Amino acid sequence: MANLLKRGADSWRLTVNVGKNASGKYIRQGKTVHCRTKKEAEIELAKFQIEVEAGAYIAPEKLTFYAFIDEWQEKYAIKELETKTLSLYHRVLDKRILPVIGHLRLDQVKPLHIASLLSDLGKEGSRQDGKEGTLSSGTVQYVYRVMKNIFSRAVEWRVIKSNPVSGVKAPKVVHKESEVYDEEEIQVLFQAIQHEPYHWRMMITLALTTGLRRGELVGLEWKHVDLVQGTIHVKQSISVFIDGKPIIKEPKTKKSTRKINLSDAVWAELKDYYEFCKQEWDNLVEIRDNNHFFVFFNQYGKAFYPESPYLWFRGFLKKHKLRYIKFHDLRHTSATLLINKGVHAKIISERLGHANITTTMNIYGHVLARADKEAANTFDQIITFTSRKEAKNPSD
Repeated sequence: MANLLKRGADSWRLTVNVGKNASGKYIRQGKTVHCRTKKEAEIELAKFQIEVEAGAYIAPEKLTFYAFIDEWQEKYAIKELETKTLSLYHRVLDKRILPVIGHLRLDQVKPLHIASLLSDLGKEGSRQDGKEGTLSSGTVQYVYRVMKNIFSRAVEWRVIKSNPVSGVKAPKVVHKESEVYDEEEIQVLFQAIQHEPYHWRMMITLALTTGLRRGELVGLEWKHVDLVQGTIHVKQSISVFIDGKPIIKEPKTKKSTRKINLSDAVWAELKDYYEFCKQEWDNLVEIRDNNHFFVFFNQYGKAFYPESPYLWFRGFLKKHKLRYIKFHDLRHTSATLLINKGVHAKIISERLGHANITTTMNIYGHVLARADKEAANTFDQIITFTSRKEAKNPSD
């Protein structure tokens, strides 16, 4: 049963009865709306009744931000967000957001709360990993994006009237230059890696010479490697495991699905590695995953966890006392070397699988600028300039 009661000039109180509780008392849901006419109010009452009876209505006066997260996850996040993205969202919520504003009623969260939260994240001591310094600007912006997403859903569902995050300027991301190896350091790296397991040696080789992402490397299968033509077809990646099983997904963008040519030396090495893999694969016939013959597989014939290359590489660098760079920086090293060798940015963009060349220019603009300077200096080797003092006067 639904009731409509006029409260003021343009104010109406909507009430819907949804039965009785265990004590026999009526359960009612109500809210106040502002409508010019009774007809408009009746339309709002009909909508409200549908929401209540369908169990979709959420009373904002009783809903804290913490409680709304459950509604957001059930009605939106599980369906719309990638598994890895949802995991990152919850990590940010648990560590950065809920401890600060989780206790507040959803409709009481103001832009000032958001601005204060973001400001504190940018201060010294905001890290939670024991390291000195502040959080990266990218992390702070990610916190902003998570909050904006959640409050946007609250606005869509008419739980609140406006998004408090929209009233706060998005934190500016300060891009840092990637740590990359120069040619001499790469030679030292490959000397050290010769005594490591074959699969790690081959993975590092491909990471440096193809620029493949970590998820693309662990998700690479032999059916996507053309050993006749010497090419790799990037068609899938693994970024997360669920219940011990890899979630294999296609790349997010069309450009990420690409074909990469191998150098002659890497092509020959990959052929030898394939023969090695076949022997290892045959020895795992009883426990291997017969649905997927991965280029890189563990002792059980299954794909590596996405974190495995990063963890192994970190330990490898420490063991050999090599300068630390992230595993992902091998991709940046690959791009930087190509730029320094004069390879066109368009070709590099296609090898890396960037959505467009603008992405490549934004990431490697500083490297391209240096390369452009070196290109300009080549004219000094071609043209001999004479100072004005030494130049002869044509009239002499």
